[in-house]
Amino acid sequence: MIDFAKYFQGFRRENGRVGVRNHVVILPVDDISNAAAEAVAHNVFGTLAIPHSYGRLQFGADLELFFRTMIGTGRNPNVAAVVVIGIEPGWTQRVVDGIAETGKPVEGFSIEGQGDISTIAQASHQAREYVQWSSELRREECGIEDLWISVKCGESDTTSGLASNPTVGNLMDKLEPLGVHLCFGETSELTGAEHVCAERAAAPEVRDNFLKTWNAYNDFILENKTDDLSESQPTKGNIAGGLTTIEEKAFGNFQKIGKNSKFIDVLEPAQEPLNGAGLYFMDTSSAAAECVTLQAAAGFTVHLFPTGQGNIIGNPIEPVIKLTANPKTASSMSEHIDLDVSGILRREMNLENAGDALINMTLRTANGRMTAAEVLGHREFVLTKLYRSA
Repeated sequence: MIDFAKYFQGFRRENGRVGVRNHVVILPVDDISNAAAEAVAHNVFGTLAIPHSYGRLQFGADLELFFRTMIGTGRNPNVAAVVVIGIEPGWTQRVVDGIAETGKPVEGFSIEGQGDISTIAQASHQAREYVQWSSELRREECGIEDLWISVKCGESDTTSGLASNPTVGNLMDKLEPLGVHLCFGETSELTGAEHVCAERAAAPEVRDNFLKTWNAYNDFILENKTDDLSESQPTKGNIAGGLTTIEEKAFGNFQKIGKNSKFIDVLEPAQEPLNGAGLYFMDTSSAAAECVTLQAAAGFTVHLFPTGQGNIIGNPIEPVIKLTANPKTASSMSEHIDLDVSGILRREMNLENAGDALINMTLRTANGRMTAAEVLGHREFVLTKLYRSA
C-alpha cells in the first residue's frame, strides 16, 4: 500500500477556508460584459476572465441559481481576489456583496453611463493591484481535512464501473473519516440505481430529500413526453464503450461514492454545504462542464474526473484531475490523463493501491501541480439554465 500524507500546502483565506490555487478573477455579471472582462484580463497579466452566456432577463429560480453560481465562483477559496464587471450597478453590486462576505478583496465596475473604455481602464488598475497583492501570498501547511473534493465521471465505458470509478470510491472511503468535504451529483445518471443510492443516505430525511430530487427530474422527463433519453443517456460514446443501458451506466457511476460513505445532505445546484464535513449529494446535470461549474461554485477546490472513452474537461478555478482505467485511452489521450489505473484490469495494481495513488495525485495537485486540463488551457465554464429568459 502507498502511504499518503495527511497535510498539504494551501492558501488560507480570510474566512478560514483553504484554496489550492491563487487566481485573480475578472468576473462578468452578464454576457454583454464579457468583452470588457476579457479586455481587462488582456491588459493585466496574471488575471483570469470567465466569460459566459447568461445574466440578462432571467427571473425566479433561474435568476437565483444564476446569482448563486456567479457569487459562489467568486467566493471559491481558489480565488484570491475578484474584479466584477456588469452592465448596470444593481446586479453588479449584488455579486460584489455576496463575494465580499468572505472577506476577500473584491471590487465592482458598471459599464452603463460610462462605456467600455473607461470601465476597462478603471478595472485594469484595480486588477493590477490585486495581482501584485496576491503574488505575495504564500502557501502554508494545512490538514487534509481542509480539502473539499468534488467528483463526476465522463465518457464512461465498461472500465469506468470496473476500475476508475471504484478507485474514486476507495479514496472517498479513506478520506471521509478524516473530515474531508466530498460531493457527488449527476442526478440523471443515477437512473436505475436511485433506490440503491437512496439507501446510502445518512438519515431518513436525507433519503426522502434525495428521492424527491430524483423524482422531480424524472417527472420533468415524463412531462415533456420524452419516452427515453436516446443518444443522451447513455451517449453514443457510452454505448461504444459497452454500456448499453442507463441502468448499467448508473451502477458504474454509483461506484464513485465507495463502499462505506453515507451522504449527509442533498444540495441544490451550486449550494454551499453548511452541515460540516462529510459526503454530499448535489442535484446537477450530467453534462461535464455544467456539473463541475456548479460544484466549484459551491466551494469545492479539487475535482476528480474518471473517464473511460476519454473526456477533456477542465474548469477555470477548480483543477480537474482525470483518471482512466482504459489502456487505449491512457495511451491515445495520454496528454489528458493525470492518473492511469488500467493496471487494475491487468491485475498489476489492486484497488487499495489505486486509491492511495489517487490520494497522492490529489495532494500533489493541492500542493500546486498543474493538472493536464490546466496545462492544456481547458477552462470550461457553463452555467445551468432552468428555463427561457423573460
